[in-house]
Formats: sequence, structure tokens, C-alpha cells
Amino acid sequence: MRCRPRRTRAAVSRAPPSRAAPAFAAARSKLPERSTAMTTPPPETTATPTDADHTNRTNHTDHTDRWYLSSAPLLRALVHLCVPMAAGTAVSAVYNVINSGFVGSLHSTAMLAAITFGTPMLALVLAFGGVFGVGGGALVSRLLGAAEREPAKAGEIRHVSSFAVWGSVIAGAVIGGVGLLLLDPIVSALGADGAAAGPTRHYVAVMLAFVPVLAASLCLENLVRAEGAARQAMTGLILSTVANLVFDVLFILVLDWNVAGAAAAVGLGNAVSLAYWAFWLHRNSEHMSLAPRWFTLRASVLKPVFGVGGGQLLQAGFMIVTSLLLNNYAAHYGDSPLAAMGVAVRIAQVPEFLLMGVTIGVLPLLAYAYGKGDRTRLNASLRASAAAVGVVGLFFFAAIIGFREQVIEIFSSDDSVLAFGTTVLLAQLVGMVGNGFTGLLTTLFQATGRARPALVMASAPGVLFIPIVILGNHWFGLDGVIWSLTATEVIVLFIGFAMWLGSRAAIDEGLAEGSPERAEEVLEEV
Repeated sequence: MRCRPRRTRAAVSRAPPSRAAPAFAAARSKLPERSTAMTTPPPETTATPTDADHTNRTNHTDHTDRWYLSSAPLLRALVHLCVPMAAGTAVSAVYNVINSGFVGSLHSTAMLAAITFGTPMLALVLAFGGVFGVGGGALVSRLLGAAEREPAKAGEIRHVSSFAVWGSVIAGAVIGGVGLLLLDPIVSALGADGAAAGPTRHYVAVMLAFVPVLAASLCLENLVRAEGAARQAMTGLILSTVANLVFDVLFILVLDWNVAGAAAAVGLGNAVSLAYWAFWLHRNSEHMSLAPRWFTLRASVLKPVFGVGGGQLLQAGFMIVTSLLLNNYAAHYGDSPLAAMGVAVRIAQVPEFLLMGVTIGVLPLLAYAYGKGDRTRLNASLRASAAAVGVVGLFFFAAIIGFREQVIEIFSSDDSVLAFGTTVLLAQLVGMVGNGFTGLLTTLFQATGRARPALVMASAPGVLFIPIVILGNHWFGLDGVIWSLTATEVIVLFIGFAMWLGSRAAIDEGLAEGSPERAEEVLEEV
């Protein structure tokens, strides 16, 4: 249950709120942001090269990132770009499953429901961390690229990094403090009542106390990615997951802190990754600084950071509304359906996050091929990534669905949770496969500069989910609530496919205008 709402790409996000409820917001909470900070190759390769430089890089025996984008064998390029991203996102899914497993070992349906009730608040917290992390990381990436041509630009980076980190800490402290003062009204607004109200209060209170840590950790992860250090970002996530596991054992099994212990484990796990990333940047970053003395409120920093990161707040707004709707509808049917949703979502996260690693990782490869005008490589990359999405999605669908009862039993022995959980898990897995292809279409639109289709793909899930869940509950009861998420994903997939058909002519025109120089420029834009 680490922290970051689901899949945001700088100003345009692929984080459909439709799958962000009740645990859906937390499901997205760790997801890597699809921003320039993540997808732009390391800064040393972003400057526009001369033809000679381009040739030298392409033929360099060390195989730079540019070589993987321009001329590496396709399978090798996909492995290089997608495997680290998929590994990092899979760690996020395991993180969430671990917490649910430990809480499930307490054999309390109310406690499982409490974690689900708390996820909209977690989404809001992470959204603010994402504003500074995504916006700051994107600006750092652009400045690193610009510094190759104008070295003076490098001096601005320390102001951006300091503002992003300390801005996230300050915003987190304000949100956490206000949230603790308004704790009881917040718990009521989240929909928790009856037996789940007490555990929800404990869980949310501890989470609010750790808001500055959660926000700063997410911000630092994006800054590390902005340096092109994908492995270090993944290492931090792994350290956080291991720490979370250790603290879960201590707080839940040894000290009997129950859901408060689960929340504390999440907070301290994030503190471990925060410390690692801060130390790494201090030792290895040439231009970034986390020192408060470089903190600034200049418009040249605030405007681009909030301009890019502000989209995260809009996305979080959709997430919170949809999470609250689903929580409240499910709560009408008791704690068991709500707990079952939380468990099923976390299980489905594992293959879903792997698919996200593919669709996020392939973005620079598609963008470079499009910018260069390499139609053959663009189409081959698209086909290969679509095949990867299909194979991974269908494999996990078959593997999990065949043992869905046994998997649910790991988290709860409650017969009603088991009955509801198998249905919810089926709905989630069907949606997971469709969502993988939806993400790939969104990636294609972004890589080829199709801003309007990308914006539609980002906003359609949230816009469609609200009426779908309302009508689903009215017409079909609990089944309508459960399948509303899947129905939204399927509709968005068809919308994306229709827009792809309508965009093919424009994409062909763009390919005809491609050049190696434009390929470099396109990478800076995505």
C-alpha cells in the first residue's frame, strides 16, 4: 500500500479512476507517474546531436539509451525499456498485497474494510505529492536537456529540486494537520460506520500523521527518475517493500497494533525509501540539491511545476469521487462486499502493474520512431508491445482465475468475503486485460503527439464511471456496482480503438515529416 495514485503522465494521465475504488486509489498509489520525468531518457542523451554524434552513439559498443531507441533489436529494446519499469510496478503491487495479507491474518472483516475505506484519503495525499514530484521531475528533465545546449540552465535545477521536496513536505504537513483536526468528519465522509468505523479511524489517523513522509517519498522517486536513474528508483521501491514487510510483522503480529500497525508500516516503509533516495541524490546528482537554502517561490519554478503537476489533482479528484461512490454503494450491502473488493483489487494489481510497466516503458521507443519517421520500427514496436500485453494479461487471467477461491482464502476465511471476492476478482481480471490495451493506446497517442485523444483517454474513465456505477446499482444491485468498473474499462477501450482508427491518417502524415533531429525533440516533449 505504498503511495501514489494510479498512472499519471505529467499533464495527461492514463490513471482511469474507474479502477481506482475502493482500494483502487491505493492500487494506483504506487504507480510510477507517466511523466517526462519518467519517460525521457537520461539527460545526457537528450540534447539534439549532430549527425556525427548520432552515428557515433548508434554504433557505440557500450549501447547507450539512444542506441536502444534508434537501432537496437526490437526485443532487446523492449526488454531494456520495459523490464525495469515492470519490476518496479510489480513491487508496488506486492507491497499492497503484503499489507492486506497481514491484516487478513487478523480474521477481521471490519479491519479489511477499514483499509478500503481509507484509500480515498490516501489518494488525496498522494495527489499532492504527485503535484510536486511529477511537475518537479518533468521540469528537471527539461532543464537537464537544455543544459546540454545552455550550461547556465543547470544552475536552476537545484532551485526546482529543493522547491519540489520541501513544497511536498509543507503541503503534506498542512494536509496531515488539518486532517487530524477533522478526523471524525472525514471518517464519516469516507462512509465508514458500524464495526468498521473504529478501525478506519485508527488507520486514517496514522496515515495522516505520515503524510509529509508519503508526499516527500513520492516526490523524491520522481526526481530520481528525472536523473535517468530507473534502477535506483526501483531499488528504493524494493527497500520500501522489504521494510514494510518487517514493520508489518513487528507492528501487527508482535505488538498487536492491528490496522494502525499496517498504516505505520506503510509510513515507515516510505521513510526508508525517502532516506535512500535523498542519500543517493546527495551523493550522485551533479545538479540537484535538497538543501532548504535553494528553496524558491519564483514564477519560473512555480508555473511549470504546477502546470504539469496540477493535472494530478484533477485526476485525484476523479479518483476520490469514484472511490467514495463505490465505498458508499458497497457499504449498503455490508462490510463483507467492501472487504472483498479491497482484497480482489490488490490481487489483480499484480498483473495489472506488470502490464503498466510494458505500456509505460515502451513510450520513448514509440516516440523516437515516430519522431524519426521510422514507420517500420513504430509499427513493429506497437505490435510487439500489444503481443506482450495480450500474453501477460491472458496468462495471469488464466492462472489466477483457476485458483481464485484459494487465493482469496489467503486473506480471509469469512465465507461471505470468499463468495463476494471470487466475483469481484473475476470482474477485475477481465477489466485488467482490457485496461492493458487501453494503456497502450494512450501511450501511442502521447508518443505521436495526439493530444486530444490522449486527453479523452485520461478523462473518459472518470466521466463514464460515475453514471455507470449509479445506474448499475439501480438496475442490478451489488452486481452492478462490482461490474461497473469493468464496464467502464471496456467502453473506454472501444473509444480508444475508434480514435486510433480516426488518427491513423494524421500519424502517417507525421511519420512522413520525421527526421533524426525531430526524434530528439519529440523525446523531450513526451
